[in-house]
Amino acid sequence: MMNKQEKSKIPDLISVAPMLDWTNRHFRYFLRLICHQPVFYTEMIAAPALVLGNRERLLDFHPSEHPLILQIGGSDVHMMGLCATYAADFGYKGVNINAGCPSSRVQSGRFGAILMKNPERVADCVAQMRAKSSLPVSVKTRICLADVTGDGFEQLFHFADLVRQAGCSHLIVHARKAKLNISPKENRSEKLPLNYEVVYKLKKSFPDLFISINGNVLSENDIEKHLNYVDGVMIGRWAYGNPYALAFLDKHFYNDAHPILSRVQILENMVSYIQSYTGKATDITHHLLGLYHGQPNAKKYKQMMAAGDIERLIQWVRDNAD
Repeated sequence: MMNKQEKSKIPDLISVAPMLDWTNRHFRYFLRLICHQPVFYTEMIAAPALVLGNRERLLDFHPSEHPLILQIGGSDVHMMGLCATYAADFGYKGVNINAGCPSSRVQSGRFGAILMKNPERVADCVAQMRAKSSLPVSVKTRICLADVTGDGFEQLFHFADLVRQAGCSHLIVHARKAKLNISPKENRSEKLPLNYEVVYKLKKSFPDLFISINGNVLSENDIEKHLNYVDGVMIGRWAYGNPYALAFLDKHFYNDAHPILSRVQILENMVSYIQSYTGKATDITHHLLGLYHGQPNAKKYKQMMAAGDIERLIQWVRDNAD
């Protein structure tokens, strides 16, 4: 078992999950003002969109977002290989395959959790992406599908073994089974039970494969607990609902003692960012709703952010300046 100082040197020790419609470039820019060290993932981008669409628009990001990994949804081996080359060209740290999202929105494209039915195809995609790019390839999945009896360890072991042999360097497991054909909203509110023990057991079976755990991580204590059994921890909705809580992760887990910006200092930076943006202010401000989570003035702040009222935001910064 590594000590805390050794762990602090692991880049993927803590990461923020790819969340569809949430972790776009605006949220990532905002969150990087709060924490410097955790690895960020893009929201999932469909492989056909990257191959056939506007790659500049889809892949562009602010340099401050690094370290940043591109998550791709797809199952066409050739397309996935191309996407890995695009990720390298645009300067991403790595590329990730989505093999765990249960949303009906992604299954029509034959990617996400439905790929757990065909782990051989996922392995083929990993191998092709490794062949086409020097970037490390990771896979995000779940324990198994909901119709599997038992705890799903056998299915997860088989999946992990195949992708590892194909060249996957990092497996991220959301510690739940996946129920197919549900909406993104239902996915976020689903009550399928967590089973961390299955992921811990998987790590014991693959000591040389970097394994991160995901699912209902809501505190530094949760992170500490999981790091006793696995290599890394991926944070999901906690980062979106209470982003300022992540301000203390850099020092706690990475021995990075840089000054922590106050909430007002963060907003001051975001005002400039919003003013340089040519789209609607609400494209950005709705990602900032959680900044004052648990604070006395949170309700008033949320109303202002939901409205995208930049003049009120500027006045808020002036009134609350440190």
